[in-house]
Amino acid sequence: MLQRIQTVFVFIAALCAAALHFTGLDVELFGSKYIIAAITLFSFIIALVSVFSFKNRPRQIMLNNFNMFINALLIGLLVYWLLNLSGGISFPEKGIEPIFPIVALFCLFMANIYIRRDERLVKSVDRLR
Repeated sequence: MLQRIQTVFVFIAALCAAALHFTGLDVELFGSKYIIAAITLFSFIIALVSVFSFKNRPRQIMLNNFNMFINALLIGLLVYWLLNLSGGISFPEKGIEPIFPIVALFCLFMANIYIRRDERLVKSVDRLR
């Protein structure tokens, strides 16, 4: 159901991916500016598929786990980008790009907790029948 708390968490993760897609346009990794854009677009699509697969909770958990892996990869790539910028890590003009995958990772983790809680509730009700 779309009004569940786990759907809100996954939707926040999708918004974080969209925000990183637009704020990360200046991130240049390995000679290309489109690496972060492609990964964030993929993360956004997976989050939306996860939102609308609320009837299949195991698939939703699997999609969230895969999206968590993608966000961890994004964190690693953005930290690598920050460390290779001129001026080092203490340069005050650095962006907020690494914040978005961290928030998305937390939201996806919380969504998985609530999805597993719903799954346990449904299994306990099925045992009573």
